[in-house]
Amino acid sequence: MCQWSSITEKTSYKTSKRKEKRKHHTMSTNSINGEANTDQESLVTPLLSPRRSLINSTSQVAIVGANVCPIESLDYEIAENEFFKQDWRSRGKMQIFQYVFMKWLLCFLIGLIVSLIGFFNNLAVENIAGLKFVVTSNMMMANRFGMAFLVFSVSNLILTLFASIITAFIAPAAAGSGIPEVKAYLNGVDAPGILSLRTLVIKIIGSISAVSSSLFVGKAGPMVHTGACVAALLGQGGSKRFKLTWRWLRFFKNDRDRRDLVTCGSAAGIAAAFRAPVGGVLFALEEMASWWRSALLWRAFFTTAVVAIVLRALIDVCLSGKCGLFGKGGLIMFDVYSESVTYHLIDVPPVLALGVIGGILGSLYNFLLDKVLRIYNLINEKGVVYKILLACAISIFTSCLLFGLPWLASCQPCPSDASEACPTIGRSGNFKKFQCPPGQYNDLASLIFNTNDDSVRNLFSQDTNSEFQYSSILIYFVTCFFLSIFSYGIVAPAGLFIPVIVTGASYGRFVGMLVGSHSNLDHGLYAVLGAASFLGGSMRMTVSLCVIILELTNNLLLLPLIMLVLLTSKTVADAFNGNIYDLIMNAKGFPYLEAHTEPYMRQLTVGDVVRGPLQIFQGIEKVGKIVHVLRTTRHNGFPVIDEPPLSESPVLYGLILRAHLIELLKKKAFVPTPVPTGTDALKLFFAGDFAKRGSGNGDKIEDLQFTEEEMEMFLDLHPFTNASPYTVAETMSLAKALILFREVGLRHLLVIPKISGRPPVVGILTRHDFMPEHILGLHPVLIRSRWKRLRIQAPRLFKLF
Repeated sequence: MCQWSSITEKTSYKTSKRKEKRKHHTMSTNSINGEANTDQESLVTPLLSPRRSLINSTSQVAIVGANVCPIESLDYEIAENEFFKQDWRSRGKMQIFQYVFMKWLLCFLIGLIVSLIGFFNNLAVENIAGLKFVVTSNMMMANRFGMAFLVFSVSNLILTLFASIITAFIAPAAAGSGIPEVKAYLNGVDAPGILSLRTLVIKIIGSISAVSSSLFVGKAGPMVHTGACVAALLGQGGSKRFKLTWRWLRFFKNDRDRRDLVTCGSAAGIAAAFRAPVGGVLFALEEMASWWRSALLWRAFFTTAVVAIVLRALIDVCLSGKCGLFGKGGLIMFDVYSESVTYHLIDVPPVLALGVIGGILGSLYNFLLDKVLRIYNLINEKGVVYKILLACAISIFTSCLLFGLPWLASCQPCPSDASEACPTIGRSGNFKKFQCPPGQYNDLASLIFNTNDDSVRNLFSQDTNSEFQYSSILIYFVTCFFLSIFSYGIVAPAGLFIPVIVTGASYGRFVGMLVGSHSNLDHGLYAVLGAASFLGGSMRMTVSLCVIILELTNNLLLLPLIMLVLLTSKTVADAFNGNIYDLIMNAKGFPYLEAHTEPYMRQLTVGDVVRGPLQIFQGIEKVGKIVHVLRTTRHNGFPVIDEPPLSESPVLYGLILRAHLIELLKKKAFVPTPVPTGTDALKLFFAGDFAKRGSGNGDKIEDLQFTEEEMEMFLDLHPFTNASPYTVAETMSLAKALILFREVGLRHLLVIPKISGRPPVVGILTRHDFMPEHILGLHPVLIRSRWKRLRIQAPRLFKLF
């Protein structure tokens, strides 16, 4: 559960509209170590609420899943203190070999477990949803339409209610797709519970239930989150709460190795969702990871290769008919378009038009989804009951549409050359009978009264140019477009990949029908290109989406057309807004550091944004002062300085972390007099004592008790202080400091004076100091020049805002 009292890093510099009316510029005090202003208004104001003012800096809270939770940064920097150096010097060749071997073994285990989960998800969804559609179809064939609607809607409601209840009460962090949370984590933002065992279990069960309930949600996003959870749990050596830990995994109890494993897990998630191993690696590279290197590429590829091999083996098992209703429509199980494709220059203009339409529709989709999420937040903040009621209302509304809209379509005679039974017998196929007489089918029911996987399969199918009517495709497109927007924000695991593919495929096929005989391309191919254009317009990825679609369709001949449509749709959509995951991260309040710097950051120095007061420790510090500072602040990093007689003049010795101080106090490594202890203090500790715990599982200073005599004793901080922290001069430009901060993956960046004779440390920069909201809050004059530049350099084609 999220605790309001455990806020870390910087609190928000909130500027309410009420205060703006009283004073033109308001500015809250900012602590440079971590946080300063802990006013209650900043903690309880929903991050998605429209009541937030324009000038609003980032906070230490964000919406994680479905709840507002405290967030903090991750420690990707290695603390090079004497204890760390001695520990590494003591390791032999066997331990180094064990470290390297365990990296590869964990990648293998991630791929194996994620592929099994992905297969189980598809197996469960197709059997649960398949049973529901079979029972409903049998009632429809018996003309028991009222009972069929009752069974269909009640089963959907029960599945949605189950998914929302377990998510809201057990693991709120499991709500949504999870991709924004994992992407923020890989950028250095940690939030409680996003990668826990509880979240993993609820993500799997909730995703199966939500997708089976006929909501317009997908399972690809939850699979990415699932893969990240599996990787994080393996990397931290299991779970202490459930007494599942392994001492030989102690090498990976740090944020740096855990970050690499989570990256491999996210790649495995996409590979399992679409049976696209190369696409999974490229997705992690292009969209998820903020830091990348060749060694990580190698391990990620190995992980996704394991996924592909395991899935292929499980497919062979299902082909023998041992998986129930499974195997008739899952996207990861069958190629959806494998016909040899021939196209000419005359086909390029319609493809370009698809890209332009996809860019416009994708940006509109992002805009509307962002607004709907803000509206949903106003409902969700009223309590858990309202969250569940909202999910139930969306389920009932969806069931009414899915059952009612096919009645608007006219029945079509079965084609004489149909490649399958017409009307369809069973749960999947292109020719749903619905209410039609024998020998006829309902084309809209074949799309809308089906699972999303089966709908995509029908839209992508080849040689079906005459099977769908204009009105049916148009109705289906509008339904998918809006239902996917309304379904995403409920308190249940819900992905966006599959709904976006379905929506894009529907309008792509509609464009193909409009072009008709003027093009040599099959309508199914237009559906594939439409899905690519809408993905590019909404998610703004190019290389990874191109490879995912190629692996999905198993046809390399589509490559030039898919590249063209993706480039066009992304270029058009970028003129309006950002990609969908960045918009969601921003709306949730995650302090995500972008790869690029804002132009106004060149005009500022780090000294313009750093603020005090600054908490500093001496190299040999009194226990009472350390305890007092830790209990009265929530700072996570403290500069350590040496003064005479330890040095000729005040000098910066290094930086010590809050977690390390608490461990020193816990072991009570005190000395009665302020004298250096040297390396003798290192004998009291093991490497595991300073290992990073799971999110939110660290020791707290409030749990430690000390006598008056102990409070008067001293701690020698030198052996445990990072003696080589990253430092910058106060005159360095903010843009340059941001590049250093992000590329190295820092949590704290010390600012030192340019001129001698001043205190050795000016302040500490954390990621919140680089957030545009914070900077513009400190320097409101930059807002006017920023918006003026945007109007000149990036004019909007349409006024969406």
